[in-house]
Amino acid sequence: MTVREIAERLGATYEGDGERRLTGVATLEAAGAEHVAFVNNRRALKEAHASAAGCLLVCTDFDNAGGRTIVRVKDPRAACAAVIGWVQPPRAAPAGIHGTAVIGANCRIAEDASIGPLCSIGDNVSIGAGSVLHANVTIYHDVEIGARAVIHSGAVLGADGFGMVFQNGRYEKFPQVGRVVVGEDVEIGANTTIDRAALGVTSIGDGCKFDNMVHIGHNCRIGKHVVIAAQTGLAGGTVIEDYAVIGGQVGMGDNVTVKGGAIVGSGAGILSNKVLRGGGEVYWGTPARPLKEYLEALANVSRLPQLKREVEALERRLEELEKDGGE
Repeated sequence: MTVREIAERLGATYEGDGERRLTGVATLEAAGAEHVAFVNNRRALKEAHASAAGCLLVCTDFDNAGGRTIVRVKDPRAACAAVIGWVQPPRAAPAGIHGTAVIGANCRIAEDASIGPLCSIGDNVSIGAGSVLHANVTIYHDVEIGARAVIHSGAVLGADGFGMVFQNGRYEKFPQVGRVVVGEDVEIGANTTIDRAALGVTSIGDGCKFDNMVHIGHNCRIGKHVVIAAQTGLAGGTVIEDYAVIGGQVGMGDNVTVKGGAIVGSGAGILSNKVLRGGGEVYWGTPARPLKEYLEALANVSRLPQLKREVEALERRLEELEKDGGE
């Protein structure tokens, strides 16, 4: 594609050589004359002027005193994602079921879905149009997957939830007889697990994106367009409402509720039965609390060594005064 064509598709303006042909997208450091690169922060601004990229995707207020070939956009990273799809389109997964896949009884798999090598699909599974299951995906029985889902290698949907009853001095399994229902346009990362409900449904809303090694416990309800980063674990009965963002290595206890639009920072811990407000509120730490409170507590902790020295100095002074008063 040419620079001019890219700008037209993005609905943006360009400066420089509009007829320069571009064949790929690369980082600022690795880009050559045939590549597009994007400039998205202050550090990248410093690197942009030294980059050999043929075209830069930049913010609308970018200082182009050097006369580079640029395309001005509101969000360079989002624009770059679109450009990648045009100049380096992903490999299309072949429709159909690979010969090594094992398919159970009474399954409903769309004709244009792609089931990769060594996938295992249990009985009474439904897989929607355009969905892709990469190699070694395991789908247990009674799981429903909507259209255009992408499920990466090693993911397991529909395994039993961790439900136990303690009686007579031992743990007995609480039967896990529910289902898993996954909406449309959902992406599930490698080695992610979504447990079936004990009773009822574990549900994943439309447009959700889960990173690798995410665990969704039994009877969780995840709303629409929720993003969850790697190594996050949700215990049973947790509810994540629409458009929430969950960072990596977050741990949630039983029956947590995260309201719509909340942002939970990486490494946060949320105790059972807690409710986190939504509407863009940011939470951090263990136990998770609003970011302002977390930063205040962190600042107080950082002052403890100085406070300790001050207290020790006061104690020494008090001892000296007591000694002088006693003489």
